[in-house]
Amino acid sequence: MPMTIIGTDGKHRCFGGQAGKEFYGQYHDEEWAIPVHDDQKLFENLILEGAQAGLSWETILRKRDGYRRAFHNFDVRLVAQMSDAELEALRQDEGIVRNKLKIYSTRKNALVFLEMQKEFGSFDNWLWAHVDGKPIVNRPQDFSQVQATSAISDAISKQLKKRGMSFVGSTIIYAYMQAVGLVDDHLAGCWQA
Repeated sequence: MPMTIIGTDGKHRCFGGQAGKEFYGQYHDEEWAIPVHDDQKLFENLILEGAQAGLSWETILRKRDGYRRAFHNFDVRLVAQMSDAELEALRQDEGIVRNKLKIYSTRKNALVFLEMQKEFGSFDNWLWAHVDGKPIVNRPQDFSQVQATSAISDAISKQLKKRGMSFVGSTIIYAYMQAVGLVDDHLAGCWQA
């Protein structure tokens, strides 16, 4: 029997939707595993997944508006131009995770992201080529059957690290692939499956 959660609206979900976690259910319903091809959204999700390392995704979702404010709504060109002083000031911003390495990696990753846009026409072109432009669809019965990494997340991670990005380990990248729809791991009993 698939292990889904029944939300306050009666829908069976992989996660979220319970009382007090409706925002998490909304993320599940409207974003998770839905293919993203907009570079700005791809950049946002890449940064947020990196920020999540060691924390819960709920924590990051609750701080997403803070991240959007702090990092120019994830306009990659503006983030790439942020000064050390601007980044240092963000270490006092309670609206985001105030880890120095994560904050500074946002600018570093933006610079690499811009280089990749020039090289490939868009980050989207480069990223989706790893799955031949089509989502990988899995239908696990429960989350114990969902892998944490894959050969594709390993390859993407290795390439991004080689180009100079950080907070892009294979586990982070697999979660990123789920978030932006390269992988659809909705549970078999989920209303989205």
